[in-house]
Amino acid sequence: MTDEHILVQGSDKRYRLGWKILEWGNKVMYYQDISLEASPIISQLVSRFKGTSHIGMFDDGEVRFVFKAMSPHADVVPTLVGMTRFPAYATSIGKVLLAYNKSFLQPMLAKGMFKQSKNTITSMEVLEKELAEIRKRGYSISDNENETDTYGIAAPIKSYSGQVVAALNLVGERNYMTGKEHHLIVREVVHSAQMISKQLGYMTINY
Repeated sequence: MTDEHILVQGSDKRYRLGWKILEWGNKVMYYQDISLEASPIISQLVSRFKGTSHIGMFDDGEVRFVFKAMSPHADVVPTLVGMTRFPAYATSIGKVLLAYNKSFLQPMLAKGMFKQSKNTITSMEVLEKELAEIRKRGYSISDNENETDTYGIAAPIKSYSGQVVAALNLVGERNYMTGKEHHLIVREVVHSAQMISKQLGYMTINY
């Protein structure tokens, strides 16, 4: 991905999104350094809630994380920027990307749907119902569906054209994520993704 200028490696040897994105829907190429736009927004998110936040993109049936930030007291989540990959159907980010990009379903299915943990969805019929629900409510949930043993909430990040090109999540320990602040966490994850989308040029028009 570094060769394609999707990821760039800074002087600190850390990867960030340098982001030359091919918008799969309409094949529009554009440049945007999303890390500069997203970092302050995500910093506020993880300072307010106990969890780990990622930005992820779809990559050949899987999700690749391109940004990560943790709150100081969050449990360690074993994900590495630019390296960790999970099946799209088994993550909150992946399900958002699948919900808003039907063309992603075929490369995902080509790799099969296998159990990653006790709650992994392995039925296309069940997944399609969940994707429809995600489109309806505007966010996704992953409840111990992959090997990280976490509860995740994710929302879409849109480019200037409205294409969902990435997704933002917050993951953490299940009891915390589903506790008294659950609805507030959902609202703030969605709001943070909307703010990043706005920074990328996406605008909504209300009449």
